[in-house]
Amino acid sequence: MRHTHAYHLIVQHIKRHNIVLKRELGEGAFGKVFLAECYNLSPEQDKILVAVKTLKDASDNARKDFHREAELLTNLQHEHIVKFYGVCVEGDPLIMVFEYMKHGDLNKFLRSHGPDAVLMAEANRPAELTQSQMLYIAQQIASGMVYLASQHFVHRDLATRNCLVGENLLVKIGDFGMSRDVYSTDYYRVGGHTMLPIRWMPPESIMYRKFTTESDVWSLGVVLWEIFTYGKQPWYQLSNNEVIECITQGRVLQRPRTCPKEVYDLMLGCWQREPHMRLNIKDIYSLLQNLAKASPVYLDILG
Repeated sequence: MRHTHAYHLIVQHIKRHNIVLKRELGEGAFGKVFLAECYNLSPEQDKILVAVKTLKDASDNARKDFHREAELLTNLQHEHIVKFYGVCVEGDPLIMVFEYMKHGDLNKFLRSHGPDAVLMAEANRPAELTQSQMLYIAQQIASGMVYLASQHFVHRDLATRNCLVGENLLVKIGDFGMSRDVYSTDYYRVGGHTMLPIRWMPPESIMYRKFTTESDVWSLGVVLWEIFTYGKQPWYQLSNNEVIECITQGRVLQRPRTCPKEVYDLMLGCWQREPHMRLNIKDIYSLLQNLAKASPVYLDILG
């Protein structure tokens, strides 16, 4: 995430003895991510489950980045942004503490609730996601993106792998910096630069490294496509170089089989070549709200 913002909230410091690691959840670019119990975090509960991100590289630059990210995360507070509780900097490794989202990342969740997964599973059958539920997921992500835009934050890496799912289909935008390892095929090193998620990027980001709220809107269109394909990789049939060629030549992803025309029109509105011609993030949110109202949401089957 990138920002141009003055901070007003102070990062909370958590004592190391209040954090009890339970198991490893994964490994990211910065270090391991653990499920943990955290004591004395909220007055209502003695202990709560949290996700803990550790920093393995303790160089001065890495520490600076760590503190900058902690300040940034402390000042991002919204119901559809993963909650950041604070840091622990006593000794090593440095630790960031986030809320734990029970169902993990949205990409994995979509795949496990798609037609293929439902066919494979016998006893403990996951239900296939309905259109209403897909719209409900999309609406929550759009709500988080409206907030980020209002804070002049550009995410740069919006994708279902960077969203998390909690109880009752609650979805929040996060970025544990973990997905670059777990989903390494979603990133491509372009001309010796950093790893870029080209399949989610508009032409101006691929060609000129230009990232704006409008480039986030393009990525949100790709996220909608991911949701309505149950988590398929965008342009899965093409190599990275072919994807770059496709996007820069102005081709767009095809309408998914289960996707209503109105939703695909919305995607196309996100994928206008000229950034200023793309739909406004607030308009996307209200369009999704209206579509969701038109089809009722059934949340009871997803615990």
